[in-house]
Amino acid sequence: MALRRPVPPGQCRQCWTHAYDPDIHRRLRPGQDCQPCLDHMGGNHGSQIVPKKASSWW
Repeated sequence: MALRRPVPPGQCRQCWTHAYDPDIHRRLRPGQDCQPCLDHMGGNHGSQIVPKKASSWW
């Protein structure tokens, strides 16, 4: 069963999903790394960042 938490603004969709959905990593053997997680460790999020709302204090 996948957890359905909405991705908060300013966060990467892929990183957030991999952090909060245990089903994604269930298929990995002990000691095996998740390649999408390793790819994102360097900060290469591309266009997967959820945009923040524009500030409206003016």
